[in-house]
Amino acid sequence: MPNAVVIPELAHPNVSEAAKWLYRAFGFRERLLIENHRAQLSVGKSGGIVVMEVPPDTAADSLHKVMVRIDNVREHHANAQAHGAVILRAPEDYPFGERQYTAKDFAGQVWTFTETIADGDPAQWSCTLVDQ
Repeated sequence: MPNAVVIPELAHPNVSEAAKWLYRAFGFRERLLIENHRAQLSVGKSGGIVVMEVPPDTAADSLHKVMVRIDNVREHHANAQAHGAVILRAPEDYPFGERQYTAKDFAGQVWTFTETIADGDPAQWSCTLVDQ
């Protein structure tokens, strides 16, 4: 995961081409390539974005999301749910060392909240570490 607190997630039909273009045009560096469906890009000392594959028939209102790094996903999830957030994906632990949940806010914006729970080898989850 990029070392940033707020991480925009940009949807694109061709992740590889998007990553290359963002490098050439805006100076983003490829940090991690996850097969051909997701890429982590970094910029500066602590900025980053995630580019994710999106099917061509995806609704426009779900093309971009924001990911926010927090300390305790389960506690945050319970609070968000208590205050009316629509939970799209309950807290789940992933093999890449993150615990995440996804919710919609009152206006329909999609947010993913993430907590690092382990530091693993990217090769174990079909990734190529490009920039350390």
